[in-house]
Amino acid sequence: MKIGIDISRVFVKEGTGTEEYSRQLVTHLASMDTGADKFFLYVKEGTKIDFTLPSNFSVREVRGNFLWTQWHLAWELWIHPVDVFFVLAHTIPFLHPRKSVVTVHGLEFKNCPDCYTWKQRRILERDTRFSIASAAKIIVPSENTKRDIVKFYKVPLEKISVVYHGAPVVSDIEKKNNREVFNILFVGRMEKRKNVARMVRAFGMFMQKMEESSPGCGENVRLILAGKVGYGHKEIQKEITKSAYGKNIIEKGYVSEKEKEKLYADADVFLFPSLAEGFGLPVLEAMSYGVSVVTSRETALAEIAGDAALLVDPTREEDIAYALWKLFVSLEEGENLVRKGYENLHRFSWEKCARETLDVLKKWK
Repeated sequence: MKIGIDISRVFVKEGTGTEEYSRQLVTHLASMDTGADKFFLYVKEGTKIDFTLPSNFSVREVRGNFLWTQWHLAWELWIHPVDVFFVLAHTIPFLHPRKSVVTVHGLEFKNCPDCYTWKQRRILERDTRFSIASAAKIIVPSENTKRDIVKFYKVPLEKISVVYHGAPVVSDIEKKNNREVFNILFVGRMEKRKNVARMVRAFGMFMQKMEESSPGCGENVRLILAGKVGYGHKEIQKEITKSAYGKNIIEKGYVSEKEKEKLYADADVFLFPSLAEGFGLPVLEAMSYGVSVVTSRETALAEIAGDAALLVDPTREEDIAYALWKLFVSLEEGENLVRKGYENLHRFSWEKCARETLDVLKKWK
């Protein structure tokens, strides 16, 4: 079987969860025994492949830039046809093989429309609707996303396969062994959908409660926000500016993998009360670093976190503040969540993700 995969997302600079999924999936597919199947990996011209590929994997550099997917990649598929074509993220070319498979990572723009501009919603709706209608099979990362696709687009259940992403595998890190500084960490895009403005207000409520119970103890408590700017960042900055505890809030911007590792090593709590997620890779990342997690009970996050996190109503600042307070006053509660987090990670692996994805690509009636 000839399997073509658009892997252009692997090489996006300053990538987020979708790009991490793309890289991990492709590299783990390449490390598997895939038998006699041949894989054709499509990239933009000049792309440097920075991982090893076996002999049955070949790279096709596709020329062009403007409308690369809809014109240049489509033309490549037309003149050099494959048996199955796989798109790692949402957009299928208008001209595509009959046996096309797409991964839809989530419908956040449907569940949280106010978190996107009108133009963003229009583009996402157009591309997602076309891809869902055009694909012969759809892969999603959670049962929650599967339900959303059925709800919004009336897709037959048998067309959709749930394949969980893997969990990050991290090297041993030296965790801090004192409570002199209490670090609350958020890693993700600084945008409205991630609920960062409400997070800042909840942090203020938490700090106020600390000051009331023990004046001065909040001096060494910090909320660290790491991630690049997104839609709604101005509102976040306004909340930080007017917060009575703005000096305790640190914006790091986009951080490298090495910097991120250090942030996790120093973190006491990972705070991720997002309003809408199709999976929630940062939650598993925090668990893999041995950090207790506070996250949302909405969308896919509760499904992915299981009982290994404190789940909050993301629209209630007092819920978020209380969860932070609970972990601050109880070291035992945090240790219990860390233990459960390590156990939860056993449900997820990139090897399993690659194997189940390959099954979807190869099984046709």
